Amino acid sequence: IKNRDRALAPHSGAIQDTIRQSGNEGALAFLDAGDGHLVVLPGDSPGEAWARYIASPSGGPAVRVSVPTVVSFVHRADVPKAPESITFRSLEQQETLRTTLAALDAELRKLSDSVGVTRRETQTSIATAREDMQKALDSLAGDLAAARKFMLQTAQLGSLNHEMNVANTNSLRKVAAASQQVRENSAKLADTMRELSDNLASQLKELAARLDAIQERISNVK
Repeated sequence: IKNRDRALAPHSGAIQDTIRQSGNEGALAFLDAGDGHLVVLPGDSPGEAWARYIASPSGGPAVRVSVPTVVSFVHRADVPKAPESITFRSLEQQETLRTTLAALDAELRKLSDSVGVTRRETQTSIATAREDMQKALDSLAGDLAAARKFMLQTAQLGSLNHEMNVANTNSLRKVAAASQQVRENSAKLADTMRELSDNLASQLKELAARLDAIQERISNVK
């Protein structure tokens, strides 16, 4: 540590100039392990300074500086704190964790959007099935009312002729057809509910699998 501090001491002015110009709390400072030139990476914390460097064009794998095993985080001159020693490995681990968490956040947003779409589709399908069933029930009620009225009129007249028999038969056929429609709509609603339940169960199972995989990735990083 003392050797590193002595090596950086002649560059303290340049380091502080860079920090002051950046407006940050401090900077990672070290001598390139390859050619020994001074490297100053401004940031408000060691991890933030390294993340900013990695995200910059100069932080790409092909042009990245050669980082020693241990580097220093030098605070701004008006901050009464001594330089902090940071291992290069810890910087890499922080960046890996930050990348993993960002990927997790993106995955959770994607899954949340998918669940939201499925929920809206389910609600729409249920509403449509309910509307169809209500229409069929209303139609059946109307047909039953018409049939009852006709039967009462027939009883009051006390006689049935051929035309009345034909009309009565047609009314009964309509009632039977309406009853069949209700049964078909009920079966359709049951199928729809089963399908939607299966789709939702699949979505939840996929969500659990992805969360388990992400948790395993985070555990491996740790």
